[in-house]
Amino acid sequence: MEQMIEQAGAYWPLMVSGVKALAVLILGWMATGWISGVARRRINNTPNIDPTLGNFAASVIRWVLLAVVLVAVLGIFGIQATSLVAMLGAATLAIGLALQGTLSDLAAGFMLILFRPYKIGQYVDIGGTAGTVKDLNLFITELATPDNVQIIVPNGQAWGAIITNFSHHDTRRVDMVFGIDYGDSADAAKAIILEQAAADARVLKDPEPWVRVTNLGDSSVDLTARVWCDAADYWEVKFALTQGVKEAFDAKGISIPYPHSVEIKKAG
Repeated sequence: MEQMIEQAGAYWPLMVSGVKALAVLILGWMATGWISGVARRRINNTPNIDPTLGNFAASVIRWVLLAVVLVAVLGIFGIQATSLVAMLGAATLAIGLALQGTLSDLAAGFMLILFRPYKIGQYVDIGGTAGTVKDLNLFITELATPDNVQIIVPNGQAWGAIITNFSHHDTRRVDMVFGIDYGDSADAAKAIILEQAAADARVLKDPEPWVRVTNLGDSSVDLTARVWCDAADYWEVKFALTQGVKEAFDAKGISIPYPHSVEIKKAG
């Protein structure tokens, strides 16, 4: 019994240190989350500062504070900061080899926030993966697809991929192709398309709408229409013109032919 008491007494300081370390870890984790959240809101509410920068800065603050918490926890067990630095220095090579991907994501995160090829809220395609940017932090870029599916792209892959930013410029050109029957008037069809474009207030006057005959297909004469609009109106303009031109063609007797083949029989 006495031996058990002695053993318990020997482990008691370690148990107390463990409880203290756990408490510091939990409270530190909660505090870093709160502080980084406050920093994000303050930065994002500041005029002329992009939300991308606020989220990234909050991520940096969170990881720095977590590092401080880790040092405090190790200090409870008697491991001083100088000893920790020495240990990390000795293990630098091993850590670098083990965390190549993570370090690459970290470096890429700084490059993305420095050059800013995309911002939060923009619709982008990163190496074939498209979506709206929801978050950009130290390690990952979060996208949301049009049907609201979350996609996580490591920053290392994002920085090394081809990035197509559909929202970077204020305006976009809408390209559409309409096929008409060979027996219909191309000029009349062009006039109808231009009328529909002029009737839509979202279509910009400059550059002015453009319609030309661009192809003589197997079953139709193809007319290409090009109109400009604000980037945010791209899809609605495309949908509205598609429906409007179709209905106007029907009303004016312009037919949109189905693909067909003509069979010629030779008398013989």
